[in-house]
Amino acid sequence: VLHTTSKNPIEIAQQMMASPAVHMHGPEHHFLVAAALLAAYKNSGGDVDMNTALNAVISRGKLVPGGFCGMAGNCGAAVSAGIFLSVIQKTTPLSEENWAAGMRMTAACLEAVARHGGPRCCKRDSFAALTQACRFLKEEAGILLEVSDRIICSHSSKNRECLKEGCPYYSP
Repeated sequence: VLHTTSKNPIEIAQQMMASPAVHMHGPEHHFLVAAALLAAYKNSGGDVDMNTALNAVISRGKLVPGGFCGMAGNCGAAVSAGIFLSVIQKTTPLSEENWAAGMRMTAACLEAVARHGGPRCCKRDSFAALTQACRFLKEEAGILLEVSDRIICSHSSKNRECLKEGCPYYSP
């Protein structure tokens, strides 16, 4: 993430997902979305100290346990998008100006994730959250990030619960 020059968070996320350290499903997706958004934001001219911000999104993302989607009705990939916005806006629990923005972004991403139904798929949910996050950032914050026209998942064969044709990112 620190060395990519891409301005496309989906592309960055796909590069991270290709790492053996990123499992098919797992809590690493709870900071992967924020990290991809952060790198794309920085590469698009965003004013951010990457090391500090990356450490923040990782530590905050680790607060969201695995299985949170099914256990709490709140997908960690969507929460990760809200974490990204909170970090770049330097939002704290006592902030007034930007306090609600991260929540609105998380809510928009949760809605996008929920549209696909279950069972969980951390790849699908990350793609949905990233796509919605880019829309939200453009409309609500004036932040333009590159967006993939078509997202093709390369992980379907590894996912026993893949929705196949029911997933917008599936490619046989």
